[in-house]
Amino acid sequence: MKLHLYLVRHGQTYFNRYNRLQGWSNSPLTEQGLADAERAARKLEGIQFAAAYCSDTTRAEQTARMILDVNESHGHKRPTLIADMHFREQYYGYFEGQDMSASWWAAGAPHGAGTYQKIVLQYGLAATRDFLKQADPFHDAESDEEYWNRIEGGYRLIASNHMLHDGDRVLQISHGNTLLSLMHRFAPDGYDLSERPGNGSVTQLDFDTEAPFDTALSVISYNN
Repeated sequence: MKLHLYLVRHGQTYFNRYNRLQGWSNSPLTEQGLADAERAARKLEGIQFAAAYCSDTTRAEQTARMILDVNESHGHKRPTLIADMHFREQYYGYFEGQDMSASWWAAGAPHGAGTYQKIVLQYGLAATRDFLKQADPFHDAESDEEYWNRIEGGYRLIASNHMLHDGDRVLQISHGNTLLSLMHRFAPDGYDLSERPGNGSVTQLDFDTEAPFDTALSVISYNN
């Protein structure tokens, strides 16, 4: 079965505005964040979604509800919103809520790469997670393996929805680093991945629910 996924990055939060790491921690949407969600809703107002998923964080749920409100007002049947921890952003452990630049310096400087981009360029995206876990004094931050095991669980959840049919469209509210990670894994070439996708942006993926996860997702468009 092939599903058409519409992944929307949640609207801007205060932690986004203050340039702080925001994984499992919660920060409310700013006025700009509400506008981001409204803009995404207008882009998607003409699409009938068969299902809707988001992480169990306020920023994701609020963005999802705003999109579904507008969608419903345009005559579409409203799907039940499923909020689940498998769709959360990467967990940053001790570094949750801390300044991004300082956190990535703590993670990368011992390896000669003092910024997020330098870690990615020199060691690959997986190292950003593994280095941060090493730098975490409690080692609570997710490793690359831990992160992908959880993310794959989210896609298994979607695939197990027996109400879905081939060709259905599915709304998924996602997060900046998760979207970037999906792009690095499934479409490393042909896209500018030097910056995170914008708040309220839409990325389209096709999901083959019967394929192994490594080949299950194909990118249709990114950061629109």
